[in-house]
Amino acid sequence: MSLEQYAQFSNYAIASATVVLGLAFLAYLVQWAVARKVAAEPGLVTAGADGAVMTEEPAADDETETRFTMAGSIGYSLTSLAALVLLAGLVTRGLAAERVPWGNMYEFGCAAVMCALIAYLVLVKVWDIDWVGSIITGVGTVVLGASMLVYVPAGPLVPALHSYWLVMHVLAAMIAGSAFVIGAAASALFLVKSRAEKRTPEDARTGMLWRMPSAARMDQLAYRVNAFAFPVWTFAALISGPIWAQYAWGRYWGWDPKEVWAFITWVVYAGYLHARATAGWKGKAAAILCLVGFATFVFNFVGVNLFVPGLHSYAK
Repeated sequence: MSLEQYAQFSNYAIASATVVLGLAFLAYLVQWAVARKVAAEPGLVTAGADGAVMTEEPAADDETETRFTMAGSIGYSLTSLAALVLLAGLVTRGLAAERVPWGNMYEFGCAAVMCALIAYLVLVKVWDIDWVGSIITGVGTVVLGASMLVYVPAGPLVPALHSYWLVMHVLAAMIAGSAFVIGAAASALFLVKSRAEKRTPEDARTGMLWRMPSAARMDQLAYRVNAFAFPVWTFAALISGPIWAQYAWGRYWGWDPKEVWAFITWVVYAGYLHARATAGWKGKAAAILCLVGFATFVFNFVGVNLFVPGLHSYAK
């Protein structure tokens, strides 16, 4: 295949992945709709308003349970297919450009979504986190669609990006970002579930929310993934990034807007982890701080690139 054919195939593959991921999101929404008739999962442990641990029993018939399971399986399968098609699109994008496929905002968005999908698919098998599937696929669909609005034809990198530190810097940022997405999803659902556990009578506990794990488990998942992401982000923002800056611009740190917001993100997540480790922060305060950190990460990726001029403006 020629470089032009690789580029064309990549465009079709990424567009197809967006459609497939959107269908996965719809499948998860159907699962949520079916779950309105379903009580808690068999043997699911939740915390009551008084903190007591309770085990709830299912109240749905076999047909409803089958539909619920089938919708979730379809969502997971479509998510897996979207990840594979997106991977093919990124590989051919790299072949068309003859470089790593994350040299601009369009490529970074596509590659970051692929990392998030892979992380989700793996953690579903490890920690059974399928309950965040609708959020992951929904956010992924939006990011892929938005990335197409800043599409850049496949081509060579600007001189400042010609460094193997680019590969390590951006790859680490994408891996950390995929974990931040999952952590933010878990924290957002934690706020909803913890409130519901305190205010919802036992006989009214039906729907998808009560098929999810307890709020305490959601909080634990958020902490675990953020604890993994933080050192990776540290390497991306404070180690490989400055080394690359020295190579490209002759200084390690210059308080460029991108550098400033990367540091702000680092500070917020450092505060989150420090508070949990030393002050025993859990629950609502920790979840809100996690979401603040994720908001700074998103602004660093979107807001700084689009609206704040700086040395990283070529990444649009």
